[in-house]
Parts: sequence; structure tokens; C-alpha cells
Amino acid sequence: MGTTKPRPSGRASVAKVQSLPDKTFVIDNGAYTLKAGYAPDSAPPEDQSKALAACTEIPNAIVKTRGNKIYVGSQLNTHVTDWNEMMFRRPVEKGYIVNWEAQKEIWEHSFFDEKTVRSKDLRITDPEDTTLLLTEAPNALPALQKNADEIVMEEWGFGGYLRCVGPSMNAWNDVQSLFGDPIVQEANTTVSPKECLLVVDSGYSHTTVTPIYKGQPLQRAIRRLDLGGKHLTNYLKEMVSVRQYNMVDETYIMNEVKEAVCFVSNNFVGDMEQTWKGNRKRGLPDPSEGVMVDYVLPDPNAGKKGFMRPHDALLNAKKRKGGLSGASAEALSEDALVLGNERFAVPEILFTPSDIGMKQAGIPDIIMQSLSVLPTGLHPAFLANVLVVGGNALLPGFVDRLESELRQLASAECAVRVKCPQ
Repeated sequence: MGTTKPRPSGRASVAKVQSLPDKTFVIDNGAYTLKAGYAPDSAPPEDQSKALAACTEIPNAIVKTRGNKIYVGSQLNTHVTDWNEMMFRRPVEKGYIVNWEAQKEIWEHSFFDEKTVRSKDLRITDPEDTTLLLTEAPNALPALQKNADEIVMEEWGFGGYLRCVGPSMNAWNDVQSLFGDPIVQEANTTVSPKECLLVVDSGYSHTTVTPIYKGQPLQRAIRRLDLGGKHLTNYLKEMVSVRQYNMVDETYIMNEVKEAVCFVSNNFVGDMEQTWKGNRKRGLPDPSEGVMVDYVLPDPNAGKKGFMRPHDALLNAKKRKGGLSGASAEALSEDALVLGNERFAVPEILFTPSDIGMKQAGIPDIIMQSLSVLPTGLHPAFLANVLVVGGNALLPGFVDRLESELRQLASAECAVRVKCPQ
């Protein structure tokens, strides 16, 4: 009869827990750009501006030029001069990484390859001695999450790894000063998240509303609008292509136009009436002069970038008549888009998606839909702490319009504050 080995004591059976590496590398993997850098050594950081400077923004795309040249990631900022008819390959669709082959190439080029990394401060020399913090969009599919985990660990083998919902990270930032609230410093200097924060993330592929309670996203209250910066650019392309030049294949250029000229109107009907051509037909003064602008298209042959300027009706009339006299040859040779109501009609779809036939509510309404599933006692705290992030939040007038509409929808007892970090 065989003897049995004695069971190890409880203390001996517990495996030794390994500590995480000291260095933490953060990747906010957006659809248009990815933001990455090493986290500061101390929390909160001793120098806030220095900590922000460590974050680098890199185009999250692979492009092919008309001459069949391929550029990856940060090369788009340094090597490309002619953006005409550029073909883009983006690894992120609808907010989620769906093409890891392309994403791996961008990461390798941006963070691992010594020959192509833009800055030595951005290079990951030894993944085993590094913890990776990777953000993801809310409510990602489990299959996509599993795929990301397997590729990250099998390809690079980081010493530590955390995948988290991107909007939840905002609760750990210094949002108290942004909202003008008193900053309470804990005795042990431990960083605590904002207790209640409603994050509106309007990015390239979509817009999400995520209530954050003590640093944790409230999953059942998360709402999504399938509209983002990409849709605004495409809508602007269609409008300009019908009214002026064919810009259907000029996605990058039209995105630059959108960022330069578009704004969110706080009085959409009034601004539309201002740009109505019927006023001119009736001999009334033209009030659209303050709205209309010219955008001079880039000329790669002359090394000129595109730019916005005040609308010059006289110059445009001379161009139509063949440039008879009174204008320089350079001005007459320029190709310019004349933009009027397109400037505010394009961003308007974020607030009224029905304008383009979408059966979804606008951003203010989905915020109220999100709050409707939460206890009413939390509504005032969330409405008083609405944080908007993402590229669309930088459109002039976006914050004011959102705050104005939320005040109309919210209870009269609730204070509404909407802020955007600069």
C-alpha cells in the first residue's frame, strides 16, 4: 500500500505574487489617431505640463499615395506632402480594432522598431519590464477583447497588461479644477477618481455617453450614437461635390476643411435664414457675409497648404468671367471652395441625426436616455459634471450648444455644467 505525500501548508501553497513592472506605457488606441506615452513616475505628477508633453499623438493609419508609396503611422506627419487621392487603411472600425495585421504594423513602427520610432522617449525597449495600459471603446464584443489580449501578450509579452474602458480614465484626471470645484487633497496623497462624471466621447467613428461612478463605468447606462468625425467629413464631401468641385476622393483634404471652417450653430434656423439666397433676389442686404468663407485648396506642386480666408465675392466673380483685370495671376490660379451654410449644417447632424435620415436621437437626447436608467438622486451630480472629449468636442460652439440643450431637457432643479479639456 503506497504512502501519500503530506499536503503542503496553506502558506506554502499560495503562489508568490509578482509585482508589476515600474514602467507603465499607455496607448489610447483611437480610430483616427492613437495617443501614447509613458506614465509619470508619481501620482499626481509633479509637473503636469511635463507629463502631458510625454504623450505623443500618432496617425493610426497606413496610406498609399498616387505613386504607390506606402507610409505608416507617424510618417504621415513627416513624409507626405501631396494628399490628393490618398488611400487610407485604418485598423479601427466603429471604434474597435478589427484589423490587427495593420495595427501591429503601426505599433511596431511607432513603438518597437529602433529605426522608425520617432522619439527615444516613445520606444518600448523591453516589453517584459513594462506594463501596458490599453484603452478600448465601451461595450466591446468579448471576441474582440479576447483577440486583443491574445495578440498583445503573444506578440510582445508585456510584464503587465490592463485593458480598460477609455472614457473611465477621465475620472482620474484633474477635472475638479476644470469645473471650478475645490480640490480636496487626501492625507496620503492617493489619487482618487471623480465621484460622478458623465463623459461624452465624440470621436472619429462614433459618439458614446458613459456615466462614471467612483472611477467605474456604469455599463447599463452607456449609450452610443453611430456618428463621428468621419461621418461629418463624408457629409461635407457630398455637399461640396454636388455644389462645387468633385471632392469625393479627397478625404484627408476635406477633413482639413472641416476642422478649419465648421462650427456648431446655437441658432440653426436663424443661421440658415441668414445664408438664404432669397434675400439677395429681393434686394435685401446680404447678412451671410459674416458666415461665408473661402477655403483655398492646397497646391503640392507649389508647396502650399490649404487655408481659410474671408469670402471675397469680387475675386470669385472675376474668376467666373475669366479674370479680366484687377486680380493677381496667383489669386486667379487658386482653387478655392466657397463655404456658407455647409459650415454649420454639417455638425448639426450630431444634434439632429434625422437630417440625414438616421433613426437615432442626437447627443443631448442620448444623454438623457443614459440618465433615465440611473437613480434620480444621481441625476444632479452627473448633469453638473458633463465632460466632453474627442475631436468633435473641439468644434467651436459644441460645448455651448450641448449645455444649452441639456438645460432645456433637464429638470429645473438641476444645474448643468459642460466642460471640455483644452
